[in-house]
Amino acid sequence: MIFSKKPVVAHIRLKGVIGNVGRFQQGLSLASNEAIIKKAFETKKLSAVAISINSPGGSPVQSKLIYSLIRRLAEEKKVKVFTFAEDVAASGGYMLACAGDEIYANSSSIVGSIGVIYAAFGLNELIKKIGVERRVYTAGKSKSTLDPFKEEKPEDVVRLKRIQEDLHKQFIELVKSSRKDKIKHMKDDDLFTGEFWSGEKSKDLGLVDGIGDMTETIQEKFGKKVKIKNFDKPESWLKRRLSSNLSNDIINISYELESRYLWNKYGL
Repeated sequence: MIFSKKPVVAHIRLKGVIGNVGRFQQGLSLASNEAIIKKAFETKKLSAVAISINSPGGSPVQSKLIYSLIRRLAEEKKVKVFTFAEDVAASGGYMLACAGDEIYANSSSIVGSIGVIYAAFGLNELIKKIGVERRVYTAGKSKSTLDPFKEEKPEDVVRLKRIQEDLHKQFIELVKSSRKDKIKHMKDDDLFTGEFWSGEKSKDLGLVDGIGDMTETIQEKFGKKVKIKNFDKPESWLKRRLSSNLSNDIINISYELESRYLWNKYGL
C-alpha cells in the first residue's frame, strides 16, 4: 500500500481590538497570543501557516510585536505565511495582515486605514460649569500634556503630532517592506492617508494579493487533501471563573464600551 503525504497547514485566528481593552478581556497582545502562535509553527511536517485576522486595530506596539514574532518564526521554520482578512483588517489589523507572504480578503472586507490616531475629550469647560477645580502638581513641565481637564496648549498638540508622524512613518515603511513591488505603482498620498477600502478595491491597490476565504485558498494552493490544523486560544482562567458566576452580558460590558468605538468606525 502506498501512503500519500498530505500537506499540513496550521491555522490560527487573531481577533479583536489590539492591546489591553477591558477589565475582563485582554484583547490581542503578544503576551496573550505568543504561545498559540509558537505552537502553530511547531506543527510537525508543516507546509504553511494560515492566519485569519478580524481586527480594527489598537496598540501600535502590540501590533508590531505580534507581526515581528510571526515573521521571525516564518524565517526560522522556512514556511510561508498566508493571512486572511475577515470583516476588518484595518490599522494595526492590517499591520498583522502584512506578516503574511501573501494577503487575501473577502470582497466585502474592510482593509487599510494606514495611519495613526489619538482621540480624547476636552472637559475643562464642563468642570467649570459644575464648580470643580482641577489641581495638578508635576515635576517636569510636560508631565500633564493633553490633560483633558485643562486648557489645550498648542505646543502639546505640536509634540503629539510629531510622535504621530514618527509612528506613521514606521507603519508606512513596514507596509512598503511587506508589499514591495505590489504597491510601487501607487502614490503615498493615495495609500497612506488613513483611508480604508473594500477587499475588492484593496486588491486593485495592491494591499492584498487576492480575493478568497481561508479554506478555499489553502485548498487551491495545497490540494483538496490538505490537512488544516486549527489552533484556538483557550479562554483565560479568570474569564471562565467569572463566567460561572456572572452573566456574559455583565462580564463583557467593560470590554464592549471600550472597544465598540473602534469597530463602529468600520460600520460593524
